[in-house]
Amino acid sequence: MSETKKTDEAAIPQQASASEGSADREVLLRVEGLTKHFPIKKGILQRQVGAVKAVDGIDFEVRKGETLGVVGESGCGKSTMGRVITRLQDPTGGKITFEGQDITRLKTGQMRPLRRDIQMIFQDPYGSLNPRHTIGSIVSAPFRLQGVEPEGGVKKEVQRLLSLVGLSPEHYNRYPHEFSGGQRQRIGIARALALKPKLVVADEPVSALDVSIQAQVVNLMDDLQEELGLTYVIIAHDLSVVRHVSDRIAVMYLGKIVELADRSSLYESPMHPYTKALMSAVPVPDPKRRGQKSERILLRGDVPSPIAPPSGCRFHTRCWKATEICRTTEPQLVELRPGQRVACHHPENFADQAPQDTVLLTAAKEASELVPDAVVSGGTTEKEPAAKEAPEPAETAEASEPAEAVEASEAAEVTTEASESEEPAEASEPAEAAKTEEASPSEASKAEEASEASEAAETAEVTEETSETAEAAEAAEAAEAVETSGTKTGPGAKTTNEADTRESTDK
Repeated sequence: MSETKKTDEAAIPQQASASEGSADREVLLRVEGLTKHFPIKKGILQRQVGAVKAVDGIDFEVRKGETLGVVGESGCGKSTMGRVITRLQDPTGGKITFEGQDITRLKTGQMRPLRRDIQMIFQDPYGSLNPRHTIGSIVSAPFRLQGVEPEGGVKKEVQRLLSLVGLSPEHYNRYPHEFSGGQRQRIGIARALALKPKLVVADEPVSALDVSIQAQVVNLMDDLQEELGLTYVIIAHDLSVVRHVSDRIAVMYLGKIVELADRSSLYESPMHPYTKALMSAVPVPDPKRRGQKSERILLRGDVPSPIAPPSGCRFHTRCWKATEICRTTEPQLVELRPGQRVACHHPENFADQAPQDTVLLTAAKEASELVPDAVVSGGTTEKEPAAKEAPEPAETAEASEPAEAVEASEAAEVTTEASESEEPAEASEPAEAAKTEEASPSEASKAEEASEASEAAETAEVTEETSETAEAAEAAEAAEAVETSGTKTGPGAKTTNEADTRESTDK
């Protein structure tokens, strides 16, 4: 027992120190208030009449050795953000700091030495490769541009890179069109890793690949990160891929980061409504849950235009929780939980940041129609059964079933009730009645007429269950009426069969 306690006590501080170490890593890249606007010009004089606000003020940091995933809908500014932080495009405003150095306004000549440390993997593996150059020429281009002479020569180093990414060194003299999509993406990865960079920005590296090849490329990037100590910023729209490779995830919407958290916190308890809607769209590959009803959140409408984004919170035109404060005041990216920052006035899975504002906007009321009640109320609500109280069988039969089905069901119910309520002496009456019908056909015809009358009048018998004495009295009256007139009369005719049987028994 003592050895077990010592082992447990020794294991707990190690886990705590490991988590603290991952949180206290040195920041490699820091972005503050980054904006990128593309001007819209018209007329002969090319005057600017507006701007496409692709990236409109984002803040985040990337630590050494970690992977930051960036997700969002198409057109939200993910790819533009990746090109700006690598300085392939100049930012309109904000600040980019790499290893403590401000690289926001560096010119092309000043950025050349930093290209060794910052590389990018492009989305289209074929469009980013020159079809006129061989693979050896493409992968060796960084060495020529930087004036670097690798140990053992350029050709040997290129062949080593090709084997590192899973290609054959014999592919050195081939052209890009001779390779498949996955192989082209591996070539792009080899070119990005040629100078051993510190930061790699991958713009949807597996979106153009087949599903079977995606896993290979993702596993390759994981292995290279462990081997070379790389830092990734992976831009993607596939939430399952992002969850597999990322340590922290940033969710973008219309040029803004609406939520930034670690992987487990974001997927287990998303706080922004937009993040929750994205998570509800992830398919679950579980055949056992195929027939279950999923709480899929359908967002009404499309992403607004980045030329004229909505005021206040940019998601309020599609949010089912939007109030007046969402339309007028823009929420700030605030850390509501340790390691989880959210820009929302009414976050999910957390206390409301604006409890005084409870009146929903018209757009929110329309959007709430597409959102399950359990999501809107913030908890699981039990659905009421379709029929609270089952109606009487006779009433239901009269309303929906045909007349023949009604008569058959009612006759069976009357037979059951008679067998349960009558005394043992009355239980032997059907057999005696059969004998009587064989002896006297006139009485049998009377019994048939009485049974037809009973089928037409059994609604009253089902709803009005009386004692055995009342039933006997009604049966006697019915028997007398049939004997005197020979025709069925009145509701009392439903017990004629029983009266004939009792009369024959008395005789």
